[in-house]
Amino acid sequence: MLVEFKNHIDKNLSFLKECKLLIAISGGIDSVVLAHLCQTLGLNFSLAHCNFNLREEESNKDEDFVIDLAEGLDVEVFIQNFDTEVYANQHKRSIQMAARELRYDWFKDLAEQLNFDYILTAHHADDNLETFLINFTRGTGLNGLTGIPMINANVARPLLPFSRVQIEAYAKDKNIRWREDASNASRKYLRNKLRHEVVPILKEINPQLLDSFQNTLSNLSDTALIVDEQLRDFTERAIVSKDNLGTTYRISEFKNTSNPKAYLFEVFKPYGFPEWNDVVDLLEAQSGKLVKSNTHRLIKHRDHLILTALCRSEPSEASLIIEENNTKTETPFGHLFFDEVDAISGTSKHIIYVDKDLLKFPLELRLWKEGDRFQPLGMTGKKKVSKYLKDEKTSLVEKENTWVLTSGDYVIWVVGKRADERFKITKTTKSILKVSV
Repeated sequence: MLVEFKNHIDKNLSFLKECKLLIAISGGIDSVVLAHLCQTLGLNFSLAHCNFNLREEESNKDEDFVIDLAEGLDVEVFIQNFDTEVYANQHKRSIQMAARELRYDWFKDLAEQLNFDYILTAHHADDNLETFLINFTRGTGLNGLTGIPMINANVARPLLPFSRVQIEAYAKDKNIRWREDASNASRKYLRNKLRHEVVPILKEINPQLLDSFQNTLSNLSDTALIVDEQLRDFTERAIVSKDNLGTTYRISEFKNTSNPKAYLFEVFKPYGFPEWNDVVDLLEAQSGKLVKSNTHRLIKHRDHLILTALCRSEPSEASLIIEENNTKTETPFGHLFFDEVDAISGTSKHIIYVDKDLLKFPLELRLWKEGDRFQPLGMTGKKKVSKYLKDEKTSLVEKENTWVLTSGDYVIWVVGKRADERFKITKTTKSILKVSV
């Protein structure tokens, strides 16, 4: 295996030979063999071990083992203890998910603080097969069937082409010691159930299962690259705009495909929408209809779908007070400037000119609310801001993020949209205030 591992590194991961590496080490056979292989190749690495405190004294024995291993390999070791059950309860995670989040967050911090180029994990071919089966049984798209990536950002998995049998044979041949985790034998976890009950049957049916599986992954990965390329081209055509409020897509682009549901799934699957039929129904729904995930909303607005993050679209109660001597105010949508000028020198939806003597300071900048009224510039009658926004066919996202500038009980400006007639410049105006975003 050593020769194969060296050839694999030389051919596919040669850059690791010049890098500072951090090996995620549990004390189990996979990560221990990885550490020994890296030492034999003369790679520059340290060890990082997580004590999740889930198996009482066994967890502490794992920690002691890793410390002894680091001493034997003459490499630096980092140890971190976690109260995993408390974290899982606080963040409403399963124990396995909690451990994963704690582990990778800590590895990332270590890499950033101590300038490690790559984090190495000991995932191997059998892990890859199990992950494939987990995704398959839970339901997934094409990307969920392409396996564990060998490189993902700064995480590399050098053992991915090697089987558990190869790793065990190498450990026994080199008299390498490791720690057995009793929880690996438990059938209560899906991965273990697949490992001990399903995979052996598949290997009995096909003794060359892992080789066949690697070929299948290669074919699926090639297909995924074609799909990704097609999807990038489609997304470029479909996106109308993208800003801090969200991303707007043309519905017509989805409808013009042979399978709108497939394109909807591929474009919006990262955002966790639970009911895909509801997403498909948005194509024909009335404006204002929406679907939600835990993190995002997808809203139908006329001929478009608007994707927006929930955290960005929740209305804020905040307001900003603007004193008479203020010339610049920072706002959630940019900077608001106040300048006294001698004359009007050009207008746009982002600039208004008002008669300063008609203003009552301090001014207030806030999100509009029900009951707000103003007299749109050029009109004789008053109008509710809500009615004005409806008449302007403003989307739900825009409505939630529409601000008004007020003087006392009066709206001076529906910001970025329309000024109020009552504060306009006239022949009798003596002091002109220019307000601009």
